[in-house]
Amino acid sequence: MGTWSRLIAGSAGVTVTVLGLLNTHTSDLSMPEGLTPAPAVALAPAGLALLLQVIPAAGGITDRLRTGAAALLALTSAALGATALDRHPAAAVATLLAGLAVAGLDLRLPRRIRGTSVRVADPLLLGAATVALVALVHRLFAPAVPGQGPAGGMPLTLAAGLLTLTAGAILARPDAGPLRTPDQSGLVAELRDRQDFADNLLQSMNEAVMVLDANYRVIDVNRRWRELTGQQDDVPEPPPLPPPGGGGDWLLHRADGTEVPVLATMAAIPDAAGAPRGYVATLVDIASRKEAEVALSEHAAELERGNADLAAALAFKNDLTSMLTHDVAQPISSIASLAELLCADWADLPDDIRLELATKIDKNTRRLIKMMNDLQLLFRLDTGTVTARRVPVPLLEVVRTAGADTPGADQIEITIDEELSALADRGHLAVVVENLLKNAITHGAAPIRVSASHQGDGTVLLCVQDSGAGVPADLLPGLFGRFIRGSGLGLFIARHLVEANGGSVRYEPATPRGARLLVTLETAPR
Repeated sequence: MGTWSRLIAGSAGVTVTVLGLLNTHTSDLSMPEGLTPAPAVALAPAGLALLLQVIPAAGGITDRLRTGAAALLALTSAALGATALDRHPAAAVATLLAGLAVAGLDLRLPRRIRGTSVRVADPLLLGAATVALVALVHRLFAPAVPGQGPAGGMPLTLAAGLLTLTAGAILARPDAGPLRTPDQSGLVAELRDRQDFADNLLQSMNEAVMVLDANYRVIDVNRRWRELTGQQDDVPEPPPLPPPGGGGDWLLHRADGTEVPVLATMAAIPDAAGAPRGYVATLVDIASRKEAEVALSEHAAELERGNADLAAALAFKNDLTSMLTHDVAQPISSIASLAELLCADWADLPDDIRLELATKIDKNTRRLIKMMNDLQLLFRLDTGTVTARRVPVPLLEVVRTAGADTPGADQIEITIDEELSALADRGHLAVVVENLLKNAITHGAAPIRVSASHQGDGTVLLCVQDSGAGVPADLLPGLFGRFIRGSGLGLFIARHLVEANGGSVRYEPATPRGARLLVTLETAPR
């Protein structure tokens, strides 16, 4: 309707322009002084102005120049019509009104009633058409009415041109002029405005929005949805979405195969009866939030590890302080007391007493040296600088050597095959056996039995068993830890040296009584 009406209005503008140009120097009124050409001249610019008013909008400065030129031509037509008011009042008034109407074709004045507005051109067009019709009727019926002359009339071409101009101006804006219907002017315009507003709102949202019908077919998506999903189709395929009423963190599959974390919601659009007639899916990109959460978690884990390391270091310091306070202080105190006694009473002491005191000083000195060596080895184990050079080691030879250097060797019973060998660092294995024997003699009871045997999985099992009361249940969790039971570092060092050689050490109660410390190592190839 709009396109056809504008086409007809443009044709009317061309027709009026041609009529004006053809009748610029003619007159068909039989007046003594003749008809001046002023009203006919006014038709030409008015027709051009109407033609410019119906040209489709192109946007920008072009539209402003076009509307300005149309208004200028229409006002020129009105001015030309006004110059003939004293000579041809009917033609002049009609031309003046028509020119002003075309000039103000899109001008509206607000009206307080119902909040609507009034177009200025409507009453002007009505007045111009009325004057043209009256003058035309007066012109047609003047010969049949005695005493009436053509003074108030106008030429047929001029009247036809004014009526054509009026009709063209009405058709130029069919949705705003007298031809408009209530729906066109009110409801349709309001709905169109609301639709435009809704579309602009949807496209300007920062959240990705997809609108679906009741069968989950896509109706519309906004710009952010296409950016987030990477889909550029006119009707994109909806990715997997949460069920209606659900939502939360979701992984959105993009068109390029990647995934992006989003906060997804799926809301139903109910109809009057409450049944869903459509759905709105909303996605919010939370990739940056997830990255921050991961970074924060990693930082928290790093702090936790640092706290654990700090707690372990603090526990080590406390244990070491306790050991130095008790175990190390005892031999030092004994050495100091015995040395003071020797110095003070050397001349009065018999030789056998001097030898006994010197022997005790030597024993405590060796004990102190052993503690210092254990501490040095402990520091190396904590820093991970202990490495094992594994070679085939005869178990019987190592156990006999370690047993001979251990106080209470007469309490040890050894049952090991001479050909049985383990793949281990010889020095490490000697320290392990020595610490296990010392622990059994100190905290167990005689006899101490040491045995070894092949296992079916390519390993060899070394067992040190005493006949004491066993290990209390409350000490079992930390049996191979540092400074257990105030006995120093023996079992802790033994565990770490065995593990450095690819083996393991464990405890189990003996039958009918006693404790068994079991060391598993790889069997050496024959």
